Amino acid sequence: MTRPESLLERYRAFLARPEELFPITLGEGGTPLLKASRLGAELGLDELYLKYEGTSPTGSFKDRGMVLAVNRAASAGARAVVCASTGNTAASAAAYAAAAGLPCFVILPAGKVARGKLAQALVAGARLVMVDGNFDQALTAVRHLGEERAAAVVNSVNPDRLEGQQTAAWEVCDALGRAPDALGLPVGNAGNITAYWRGFSRYADEGLTDSRPRMLGFQADGAAPIVRGEAVPEPETVATAIRIGNPASWAGATAARDESGGSIESVSDDEILAAQREIAQLEGVFCEPASAAGVAGVRKLAREGRVHRSETVVCVLTGHGLKDPDAIGAEEGTLTPVAPDVDAIRAAMGM
Repeated sequence: MTRPESLLERYRAFLARPEELFPITLGEGGTPLLKASRLGAELGLDELYLKYEGTSPTGSFKDRGMVLAVNRAASAGARAVVCASTGNTAASAAAYAAAAGLPCFVILPAGKVARGKLAQALVAGARLVMVDGNFDQALTAVRHLGEERAAAVVNSVNPDRLEGQQTAAWEVCDALGRAPDALGLPVGNAGNITAYWRGFSRYADEGLTDSRPRMLGFQADGAAPIVRGEAVPEPETVATAIRIGNPASWAGATAARDESGGSIESVSDDEILAAQREIAQLEGVFCEPASAAGVAGVRKLAREGRVHRSETVVCVLTGHGLKDPDAIGAEEGTLTPVAPDVDAIRAAMGM
């Protein structure tokens, strides 16, 4: 049986150092680019696509950068890896560290991590440390540990993470046969928008595409430091993956916005949750709340005439819905049991 080519091997010409080997892989990359016809019609867009990163090995886009970061950490002789996380980075770091045979330490803000992500990190054997503070404080501590060389830092402050995450932009272009006109995505720590822009720019520089998209980034209203122009000391949003008040890649995000002629704006929690339900009910794709921020934002821009019907728009769904089920779990409480017979069931069905 022939083993499929790994993500890093597929894009070796753009990523690899001379004679570099990439022995660690979990089958990351190759996530689907789905034509969202029903959702597009609802938003008033004829060419809307969803780049669904929820099919990644640990259920989020983080795997693209983590596979490169952990490969390089292991080859450099790292004795352990460490990260600060609101959840997805923790799940990915724990999985790839396990595959590499390295201990993984995760520094988490207490009470701010979705259960699905926490379970992934725990089952992969990560050692968790909860801090009485927010993500930004956890990341500050992790950076100090990296300076002390206590462990290899695998947050997006590690340049290998952003290098690997470029691959998503390349896959979008490969699937479409060109770059989209606009790309919408959530912005938390801002590494992803930075990496996508680098990826689109690299393809254009190599002559593989003749254009680059407008980058449309969206933060949550309660965690919108780039929109406000200042750090948010106590960020709050139902979209836990982007509950970050001082993004590590702030400069990269604003550069992507400005160089592409795009924008970074915010959407409310209600708009995020409405978009999450709409994506699932119209396209059958279940994404976590943070993922839906891009769709919520593109909807707003389309209503304002700032994204046009004829444009090709890609929205990045950064993680699977089972990562953070609590946001919709309350709906289960509306179910009332009925008698286990056909008449009662038919009546409950409204048929």
